This record gives sequence, C-alpha cells and structure tokens, in this order.
Amino acid sequence: MTSGVEVLGRVTPEFAEVLSTEALTFVADLSREFEGTRRALIRARAARQAEIDAGQSPDFLTETQAIRQRDWKVAPPPSDLLDRRVELTGPSSDRKMVSNALNSGAQVYMTDFEDAHSPGWSSTLQGQINIRDAARRTISFRENGGREYRLGERLATLVVRPRGFHLLERHVLVDGQPVAGSFFDFGLTFFHSATALLERGSGPYFYLPKMQSHLEARLWRDVFAFSEDRLGLTRGTIRATVLIEHILAAFEMEEVLYELRQYITALNLGRWDYIFSVIKTFAGRRDFILPDRSQVTMTTQFLRSAAELLAHLCHKRGAHALGGMSTYIPRRDDQEANEKALAQVRADKEREAQQGHDGAWVAHPALVPVVQEVFQRAFQGPNQLNYVSEVRVSAKDLLAFPTGAVTEAGVRNNISVALQYVDAWVRGSGAVAIFGLMEDTATAEISRSQLWQWLWHGAVLADGRPVTQRLYQELRADEVTKLLQARGAGGADQFDKAVELLDGLVTNPAYTEFLTVPGNRYLE
Repeated sequence: MTSGVEVLGRVTPEFAEVLSTEALTFVADLSREFEGTRRALIRARAARQAEIDAGQSPDFLTETQAIRQRDWKVAPPPSDLLDRRVELTGPSSDRKMVSNALNSGAQVYMTDFEDAHSPGWSSTLQGQINIRDAARRTISFRENGGREYRLGERLATLVVRPRGFHLLERHVLVDGQPVAGSFFDFGLTFFHSATALLERGSGPYFYLPKMQSHLEARLWRDVFAFSEDRLGLTRGTIRATVLIEHILAAFEMEEVLYELRQYITALNLGRWDYIFSVIKTFAGRRDFILPDRSQVTMTTQFLRSAAELLAHLCHKRGAHALGGMSTYIPRRDDQEANEKALAQVRADKEREAQQGHDGAWVAHPALVPVVQEVFQRAFQGPNQLNYVSEVRVSAKDLLAFPTGAVTEAGVRNNISVALQYVDAWVRGSGAVAIFGLMEDTATAEISRSQLWQWLWHGAVLADGRPVTQRLYQELRADEVTKLLQARGAGGADQFDKAVELLDGLVTNPAYTEFLTVPGNRYLE
C-alpha cells in the first residue's frame, strides 16, 4: 500500500495492475508537488469571475505584451504529429471503440477522460487499461458473436485527454484529500504508457482541456518537467495540444503557447465548450441572452474571430491550428438527411481550411474520409504551417455575441437533449447520438445553461410568451412523456436522476459552474 494514499473504489485484479504501488506513488507525488498551485489557480478563476461580475470586460493582457511582441517559436512537432488533417475523438472506456478508432484511417485519435467520458470509477479504470494496451499495441476486443477486433499496421497517433483542473477523482485520497482528476488521469497514463509509446516511435502526447489562463498552462509545463525527470526522460519528450474552450483563454492564446513552448504542438478551438463558457462567464449579465443554439454557429462574429485569431497565432509561432468538431454524424436511415449533414460538415471544414487550420476533429469514423478529402484539397504537404494569415482581431470582435430569437422549439430541444444526455451519462456513456448529432458534456452544458439563462434573465419567446418556471416545468414534463413513450415498456423510472439534476441546475437562481460536479453523486 502506498503511504498516504487511500483507494476507496473497488479494485479488481485487472484494476490492481494500473493501481500498482509504483503508479500510485507517482500520482501521489504529483499531487503533493502541485495540488497547492492547482487550488490557487482555481481561486484565481473565482477572483477573475468576480471582476467580470463587477463589470470588467475581458481584454488582452498588458503585463504580457512583451511576450506577444517578441520573436519566438514553439518546438517543432514530432514526426507522427506533422500531419493532423483528421483527428477522431471518443471515450477511453469503450475498448471496441478505442481499437476501431486507432484503425480508422484518421491521423490522430484523441481518447478521452473528459467531455466524452462518464467518469465513474470502473469506466475510468477501464480507460486506463485500454490506453495501456493501446500504447503496447496489444489491445483487442472480441464480441459475443465471436468477431475479433485487432490493431492493423497503420494506426492513428494516440493522444490522451485528462480531466480538467476543476474535477476531482473522489475514489482516491492523497493525505486525506481527493486527488485532482487531471493528476490522476495524466499520472497513470504517463507512468504506464510513456516508455511503451517511445519504444514504438511515438511518445506521450496529451490534449489539455478547460484552461482559463496562461498560468494554468505554466502549471502543466511544470507537471511535464517533473514527470520527465522522474522517469529519466529528456525535457520536451511529452507533447501537448491545448484546447481553447474558454472565452478568457482566447485572450491569452499567445501566452499559452509561450508557457508551453518546449512541449506544445497545437491549439484547438473547442467550439462547444467555448459557447458554454460565454454563457457561464457572463451569467451575471441580465442584458445578455444568446438565441437558440442552432443560431450560434461558427459564422457568427465571436466564433469566427476566435477561429481566425487561433490560426494566425499558431502559425506565427510554429504550432498547428486545429478546427473544432462538427457534431453531425452519418445517418443510414435517412439518405436525404445524411447528404445534408455531410454537406454541412464539408462546408464547416472548408471554412476552417481557408482560415488556415491544419485539420479538424470528427466524432464518427465514417466522417474521416469526408474531412480528409477537404484538407487534402486545401493544401499540399502534411500541413499549412507556412501559411500565416493576415487577420486583425480585437477584444470587441471576440465579445461580439449574436442576438436572435428564442423559440419554444429551442427550449424543447435543449430540455430533451439535456435529459437524454444526462441520463446516458449517469449510466456510463459520455458520447451519445441524439437527433442526428453527437452530444457530449460540452453540448449538454450549452443546453442546460441556455435554459437557465433564458429563465433567470427574462427571455421572451418569439411568440411573445416569457420563459418562466411554470413554462419550463410544463415543457419539461411534456418532453419527459415523449421520451418515455419512445422507450416503451419498462422505461417509467429511467429519467428520474436526469430530471432531478436538470431541474436543480435550471431552477436554482445561482448558476452552477459545471453540471459534472453535482452530477458526480449519481456515478458509482
């Protein structure tokens, strides 16, 4: 047993392999070294939010202006991250999905402990087992019918996304306190897989989520350096991609690149979390209401500006610029709808390629060749790092949020999506196909946040009705009835937890920062 470490979750013989004394010691050392800094950064988030609540508007930092004016570049990418035209994403806990994703033909596979993952104890440990076996190239899966899935010769480059700094792994205590989910996920992955990945010509590569400042990037830099030293690896062996998925981080993209310049290979605009962050950051502004989610697209000024600025800054500093995920998924049951969805995906990726992006995410293996074709047509070679776009993006551009109608259909859609996603999430699924779209925690966060915003900021529907508690309750009850009828016999009590969580998030006058925090009580 590791001194000062207590494991509260069930430990099977298979789980014990990844929860070895050596691995837990490494995780505990990370926690003891960096937990104080993590907590200070969480407090800094709250202090920054208080300033915005008091009326201060986000802007580019004056104290880091010299960094933005100086001539510097990030370290060049490793060979297996030179071409990132298509990056397939998915939860780490599904062994069949991990195997198929690595064989998908995508250049990169981002396997997830974050928004596409339901962080129950068993799911999280199974994800660690899957990543360990994928790194060793021994992962396989046999279906009940006998079909076996094994890795082929050409594999996508494996990149792992740990949880953000705000989440805890409540099943593991270090000196009596829950360890940060980010330290737990990163620590076990790095400890078990770094050497195996390096032996096979790759390396320990990570996607870093939910940052709000360059100081949080500095913490990851220090975590990387500490970890490399512990395993005797050369500095810069770890490589990172940072998701810009918070409105405040958009003002510090160049500083994030600078802090991680020895490690970073790319920035990626996480559009869905980015939209969610806007509602969250300006939750105190009663004059600010976003329209129906369907109207908040990448062609709106604030999202287009963020995408253009990211592409410009990345190439200026020698890093890849990556586009976000279109949530459309192929539909076999409706050819007309499928063609429409594919056309929207192509248009979205053509716009990103034109802006200077080197590739983009997809949520389904069938979209890999579609997006591959777009970026192969857009530029020669593995990327377009040499293309530095000429853009001028101001703080005003980044804060030019769209206005438009709030409709009953939009309210109903948000209610139904949130209920269906949360229900799946508490049952162990973190990525769910709903109404022809791939929904994850980020899109569910948008849905429930818009409902809260519309209710508490006095939105009026396009037909003149105000959004009230009574209207929400009536529409929510109606949507639950529809969903239960669709499920048929035996489904009468299936949405109880989802309804309880959603009602609590929407009807509480105090905005809840992350649904996953109160939602954790429903997980094993």
